[in-house]
Amino acid sequence: MSRAVVVERPGEVRVVRSEPQLPGHGEAVVRVAWSGICGSDREVFAGTRAEGYVRYPVTPGHEWSGTVVELGPGTDQSLLGKQVVGEGFRNCGRCASCRRGDTNLCEAAYDETGFTQPGAWADELRLPARLLHELPADADLRAAALLEPAACMAAACLKANVVPGERVAVVGGGTLGMLAVQLLAASGPAELVVVDPRTDRAELAGRSGAAFASPDEELTPFDAVVEAAGAPGTGALAVRLTRRGGRTVLTGLAGTETEPIAPAELVASAVTVHTVFGASSAAWSHAVRAFAAGILDPAPLITHEFPLEQAEAALSTLGGKVLLHP
Repeated sequence: MSRAVVVERPGEVRVVRSEPQLPGHGEAVVRVAWSGICGSDREVFAGTRAEGYVRYPVTPGHEWSGTVVELGPGTDQSLLGKQVVGEGFRNCGRCASCRRGDTNLCEAAYDETGFTQPGAWADELRLPARLLHELPADADLRAAALLEPAACMAAACLKANVVPGERVAVVGGGTLGMLAVQLLAASGPAELVVVDPRTDRAELAGRSGAAFASPDEELTPFDAVVEAAGAPGTGALAVRLTRRGGRTVLTGLAGTETEPIAPAELVASAVTVHTVFGASSAAWSHAVRAFAAGILDPAPLITHEFPLEQAEAALSTLGGKVLLHP
């Protein structure tokens, strides 16, 4: 029997047991090693996720790592036994956005592992094999569970397009911000700064290759700024920290902007603002390559681990990165 955590409806979680499902055409079954918890999973539990972006009952889990244990017909049989991570968006692969490579902006109806499809808070996960990304045989699967948020930050870093010698800032020193720092450090910036009000994050920023500053400090504007906090006011702060003609990348979804970004301010500063929603296949490949090469190491960001049966307790645990371990 296979176990899975199910959110029946907001506020109601239970562990169910069922017979494992066989993979269909083009599908793979992955034995889950580790699965992460993020803010969107807490929204699913609380019932605050935007309408259309969750379908109850649901097994959460869009951040995960594991090993391929079964393959359906029409798949690459060499994947059997391989360590993998996988994209969450069940993109159609046929629309104009998918053809352009923007698989995260697929024009088909929203469909994502862990939200509208069963996710990886389970012993096993069934998904299209085409969404898998193979990892090295000696990969740390515990750390690899963070490759989904890393892929989102890889998308932001690709938009930032940092070249060696530029001055770069990351607004937000949480998990996403620190993943962005590691990826940006590989671009050879002359200066890399994490901007966050929590001074307890300074040590981790230093270990990740960045200096640390408070939002209240007077800072010389940067060539590129990546916003990775998603808190009210951080988008406007990121724009203000960007030099005239520079580049700002926004990734956070703040509920209410207390300091809205004025169009006149953008025009006057000639800042180019990019936004990121999820991660395309290209961004996933970028993150996986960086991880395989040892450039990206998410392991120090993990702070808590829970078994599947303690999923509800894990959901209420804040601070750092929380993992479930089937």
